[in-house]
Amino acid sequence: MSITRIILLYIFCGINFHANAQGYLRTDGKKIINDKGEVILRGVGLGGWMLQEPYMLNVSDVAGSQQEIRQKITTLIGENNTEKFYEAWLNNHCTKRDIDSLAAWGFNSVRLPMHYNLYTLPVENEKTAGKNTWLTKGFTMTDSLLSWCKANRIYLILDMHAAPGGQGNDNAISDRDASKKSLWQSEANQQKLIALWSKLAERYANEQWIGAYDIINEPNWGFENESDRNGCAEKLNIPLRKLMVDISKAIRKKDKKHIIIIEGNCWGNNYQGVFPLWDKNTVLSFHKYWNYNTTESIQQVLQNRSTYNVPVWLGETGENSNTWFTSVIRLMEENKIGWNMWPLKKSGKNNLLQVPVNQGFKDIIAYWNGQTQKPSEESAFKSLMEFARNTNIANNIVRREVIDAMTRQVTNDECLSFQPNKINVTPTLFASDYDLGRSGMAYHDADSAEYWVSAGTRTKWNEGGHYRNDGVDIETCTDSLSNGFQVGWIVDGEWLQYTLYTDKASTYDLHIRSASQSATGELQLFVNGSATETKLTLPATGSFNTWQTSTMKSVKLNAGMNRVRVMAVKGGFNLNYFQFIPTDNTAMINLKESIN
Repeated sequence: MSITRIILLYIFCGINFHANAQGYLRTDGKKIINDKGEVILRGVGLGGWMLQEPYMLNVSDVAGSQQEIRQKITTLIGENNTEKFYEAWLNNHCTKRDIDSLAAWGFNSVRLPMHYNLYTLPVENEKTAGKNTWLTKGFTMTDSLLSWCKANRIYLILDMHAAPGGQGNDNAISDRDASKKSLWQSEANQQKLIALWSKLAERYANEQWIGAYDIINEPNWGFENESDRNGCAEKLNIPLRKLMVDISKAIRKKDKKHIIIIEGNCWGNNYQGVFPLWDKNTVLSFHKYWNYNTTESIQQVLQNRSTYNVPVWLGETGENSNTWFTSVIRLMEENKIGWNMWPLKKSGKNNLLQVPVNQGFKDIIAYWNGQTQKPSEESAFKSLMEFARNTNIANNIVRREVIDAMTRQVTNDECLSFQPNKINVTPTLFASDYDLGRSGMAYHDADSAEYWVSAGTRTKWNEGGHYRNDGVDIETCTDSLSNGFQVGWIVDGEWLQYTLYTDKASTYDLHIRSASQSATGELQLFVNGSATETKLTLPATGSFNTWQTSTMKSVKLNAGMNRVRVMAVKGGFNLNYFQFIPTDNTAMINLKESIN
């Protein structure tokens, strides 16, 4: 299935994701509007670019913040080489091609998580207390990003992701140094943040493609009770409200036009004490992760919108399965709430773009974990620079099943073939290449998403963690013939669907490649909605990586498109591939001619 075809399907079958935007975004009661009417923001956050969160680099076990990552890199390769690495990182991680791609995929907004230290010095580094030294790097990067957004007619939302001193006890998200005074413990840090927003407002006051100012990302601080580390039980939020009011006043002295987005305590969700609102052009942001996608899950958000007659916006969500992505977006769309997925890219697979992790960087992580010898400075620098280059979209893995889940599948439940699957040309169908589509339509698996915040227990939706981001368990495969992956952890009742094509109606013997340690399995085949007369018993092979071939006789396929579902009546086996071997001479001749 080509990206071009997917994009065309978005245009003809999916949501009209493009805003056809014109004019500044502004609020109108519970709506966000521009000159053409209501705008539903459908966006992606550029996490990891200006601010590295350790989990995005697979280094959470050895570093708690970007500062700690940088310290480790500096110890390894020296300050000069570290500067070169971070320059390469910033130059590669986000480019015009990234924004062009987002627009082509149908998104109409981008959220920029900013690190204050690219715009101004930390307060402890200022030569004169109370003065602000302005740095060109952050402003230049923001200007470039804005120009790319303008060219694609999508809105840019500025998000203060790392505030001076750090805005919470979750140090990773704000790059906070816990040995120094936080944003809430330092008047100097607060004044620097106010001054920075004043500077940004002055610079972008007349830029209509700046969508909004998201003034403090995910505050998480216990003001009344230090044991409430992340402010989830906070009742008053007095310092948070005061600082947001002060920032808003500073912005309005320079910019009367742009929306100001505010976030509550407890990672953006605790608004107790924040009301009443102080600015008419305000939007309430909330963040949503790992919980059920029901109306009940956003009831407080809907109540705030109604009570205070103010728009709400899902400023961050993601880090889950494709099923969860489709579900949360459908929930937002049904309630006319804009949304922003997090992040665009990282080393994991559950995002639009995946950054490959080169072996050299894996070796550095292993060294930091005490598992290998220290690499030489030369080899470590080479490996780090390769990893920085891997962040460039030209070297990213495009997760087309994630794109499809966030766009087409929101309004379209049609299943599409993941591969061409022209079995008269290529008779082998790999089990991991099941259809592109929703859970319950393209596949059924016992676990399809992570709901630990609601359920209280963690669940892996893909036990093997490879190849695709659906609720199908996929691991690497070492069989003599494979696409590199096998489907495992199969339990009773799970099934996979395949859309495949033949040039003429034919009958086939279906060869099924399976492995099972000690239990026999049982398969049921459904072809175009009808069950085959017999079920197939799969043997115990002695290992989940010892493969045998079983045969189901006389499987009839129609000319053209066919839908084939493979259901585990009795699970406990792994699947590698299916081969359709024609039983009539004409079909066999056609297959040989196609191969030749």
